[in-house]
Amino acid sequence: MSPQIENWQRAWLASRDDPYMFATGVLGIPEPGSPPAGDLHAMEPWQANVFKAIRDGNKRISIRSGHGCKKSATLSILVIWGLLTHRNAKIPVVAGAQSQLSDTIWPEIAVWCRRLPPALQDEIDVQKERVVVVRHPDEAFAVARTASKDNPQAMAGFHSPFLMFLVDEASSVHEAAYEVAMGALSTPGALAVLAGNPTKSSGFFFDTHHLLRERWFCMHVSSEDVPTARGHIDDIIARYGRNSNAYRVRVEGNFPTQDDETVIPLDLVLASKGRQIATSNVWPVWGLDVARFGDDSTALIKRQGNTLLGIPMEWHGLDGAQVSGKVIDQYMRTPIDERPREIVVDIIGYGASAYDIMRLPGSPVAQIVRGCNVSESAAISDTDHRLRDELWFRGRAWFAAKDCKLPNILIAEDGHAMIEKLIAELTAPTYDFTSLGKRKVESKDDMKKRGVHSPNLADAFLLSLAAGIHPRSNPHHRVSEPAKGSWMTA
Repeated sequence: MSPQIENWQRAWLASRDDPYMFATGVLGIPEPGSPPAGDLHAMEPWQANVFKAIRDGNKRISIRSGHGCKKSATLSILVIWGLLTHRNAKIPVVAGAQSQLSDTIWPEIAVWCRRLPPALQDEIDVQKERVVVVRHPDEAFAVARTASKDNPQAMAGFHSPFLMFLVDEASSVHEAAYEVAMGALSTPGALAVLAGNPTKSSGFFFDTHHLLRERWFCMHVSSEDVPTARGHIDDIIARYGRNSNAYRVRVEGNFPTQDDETVIPLDLVLASKGRQIATSNVWPVWGLDVARFGDDSTALIKRQGNTLLGIPMEWHGLDGAQVSGKVIDQYMRTPIDERPREIVVDIIGYGASAYDIMRLPGSPVAQIVRGCNVSESAAISDTDHRLRDELWFRGRAWFAAKDCKLPNILIAEDGHAMIEKLIAELTAPTYDFTSLGKRKVESKDDMKKRGVHSPNLADAFLLSLAAGIHPRSNPHHRVSEPAKGSWMTA
């Protein structure tokens, strides 16, 4: 008598072309609208639609969504389904940044592998950058690939009877990589699933929902429609406003519009998080924005050329003497060969007091502190109304060059909220033109009228861009410790 076949085995054998059956019958995910099964919540309706679209023969699927809608889980389930139902399966898992693969997708794949029936868990091996079928590791595997401007061939060289491209954060993948992938997708039966926040109103991912829409099965998922994704919505509204591009992209899952003339587009800033680049061989500079009102904060930003150094710093309720003490303490705690060559301070209002104290004889930062009055005329640009406007557009150029980096800090780690706050502030202001055709950035008062907080962190960052460039003649040269002056004994 043959051994009894379990329900999951029947589902597995019947799910070669049906990821929906695999998800529900093998992984045990409850169908949409069903009660939880242990700690497994019901599948979201949009996830079911993706799996059913593949079952029904759709080979090109493009999903734009808000944050927290379970995109990574969906792609991970597809990885496991493809490997366990096809003898020869090649599955490139592609993103614009390595951190998206190593910190998000690969851990998610490992989680779902542990959900498999024990007999199938032994069939899969999750490695650092590959997921393989143990019995056929060279024939059936998924592999992590970063598709950047400098690596457009990330999606090249794949051929298999079952070929499936899975692209996460699809807006961030460079156009050249998609051009390469289109050649592979001409293979009969090849499947592509693109998913991500729609951060750019241009590019291939945008086109799949517009010019190429008739060739793609397009889906739109809002965070409002996914119960587990709703937790961040109030934060987005508080930081950016309900009518902002950030709300459109991160909550509604819609492509941004430039109708509001945002100075620094959100997609440029998001693309810089964790970018893999070499830090410029220059000395650091710091920007200090001193609070002028009780509900504002004093902010300190440290930057080395194309790289933001560490986590932005913020203090509340300090007078000029206390601010200068905080900055000097930071300076003295910094290793000598990492200390700034310039600290730029906004000297309007309370900033003047902190500036004057730091310039006192004996202060260890007296020779490197420079005052900056952002209400003065633009320093270089003849297209900007004031220096403040020029600095905002310098910030735009810094991000637009696409060779800069903000730290990519995970949600669970200290500093994540500060980086997100900086991003919110950088992408909040809009701009207009004066009667003489000069660019004028939205004032802080006007921002507050529409519910946007004063961009103190952003101002500190922009002040760092007012500093000069201080090349290091020898990257290995170490500076001698200066002698302690009267400041240390005062």
